Amino acid sequence: MSFLIGPMQKHLNGQKELTAHNEILHVAPQERVYIPLAMGNAKIDVLVKENDLVKVGTQIAARNDHFYVPIFASVSGRVVGIEKRMGQALRPVDHLVIESDGKMTKEEGLSTLSLDADSEAIIAFMKEKGLVGCGGAGFPTYVKYQTDKCETLIINAVECEPFITADAREIELHKEDFKRGVMAMLKASKAKKCMVGIKETKKEMIPQLVELFKDQDLISVCPVKDVYPMGWERTLLYALIGKRYDKLPIEVGCIVSNATTAIMLGQAMESGMPITEKMVTVSGDAIKEPHNVLCPVGTPFSALIATCGGFSKDKVELIAGGPMMGSAVTKDEVCVGLATNAVTVLEYKEIKELNCLRCGQCVDHCPSGLEPVNINNAFKANDIDRLEKLRPMDCIECGMCTYICPSKIEVTEGIRRAKRAMALRMKK
Repeated sequence: MSFLIGPMQKHLNGQKELTAHNEILHVAPQERVYIPLAMGNAKIDVLVKENDLVKVGTQIAARNDHFYVPIFASVSGRVVGIEKRMGQALRPVDHLVIESDGKMTKEEGLSTLSLDADSEAIIAFMKEKGLVGCGGAGFPTYVKYQTDKCETLIINAVECEPFITADAREIELHKEDFKRGVMAMLKASKAKKCMVGIKETKKEMIPQLVELFKDQDLISVCPVKDVYPMGWERTLLYALIGKRYDKLPIEVGCIVSNATTAIMLGQAMESGMPITEKMVTVSGDAIKEPHNVLCPVGTPFSALIATCGGFSKDKVELIAGGPMMGSAVTKDEVCVGLATNAVTVLEYKEIKELNCLRCGQCVDHCPSGLEPVNINNAFKANDIDRLEKLRPMDCIECGMCTYICPSKIEVTEGIRRAKRAMALRMKK
């Protein structure tokens, strides 16, 4: 990273007022749910067969390579089989199909956990319940906590992407679960302190969280600037402790976990239930009635959109996630997964690209300290050696370079192509 860096961040119009305070809608279990059997390129072992009966919380599959992550049924009913459907990563993936019986009968005898448990027991519980990062990445939570080097636990409640308010609404509804989960994560991390990062503009929530943790000397609520991408762990960590790292936060003694992930842990400790239901923000300028919705994992986007009144424009762009880092999907048959937090619906507008002005704004605002325009140029010239020196694999695809570009160049998409070219080279 150059020492000559720009702001590396920018205040965006979040448009969060669309869903910040209105009613949270419930999506009833559909006739069928489609549980995604995809975690990167990992192989998923299916543990049930056609016509098996399952309940909410029955383990149905597991990732079992270098990471173990169990996957659970989100409805009660009958296993129909496995079907290929479009996934959020823009490729067809296997989905386990369950035909709902409409009863939502829950699995009995699920293990719970007390806050009196030691750190090893809490980490084992995270693993047993298949807890993954709910901020969008879906990384297995327990893996982060398998260390003795953590000094500071950071809970990310920033939610910096435009439109998305799912984390905030979860905290609003489940404060005690949030507290329990944060306390358990602090114990699991063996950290000396915990910092809850939240935007300084959350004027109502900040004092509520201060009150919530007032009896916890090691946990502090830390307001941060309302800028994008403050929710990225590198940006948040630097804002809170003033340190940068190479690959992982643990290099500077930190673990970063998402606020909703803490809530899911807190709820699992009390009820024994793994993640079977998700809060998803359905918003944008092309949805009739923006809302946060609660739905079973495996619910098609089409059901969420219908619950919110359908499209308000003739031509729309459908995004799995937020408008900056989400993936544009071509079909509303894509289903809610463990890490899904938003479906953004925007009016489709044809954008005419202009020639690059060489203004350098993409470089100034890149939070990773990269040179997006030069990465694009090296890729177009098929100069793989230069591309390697420009470190495109460090790009987090935050979308800032595209957003800031006055020539309306799809810079982020160009970097994605460059990353694929680098990945192919590494395979050879």
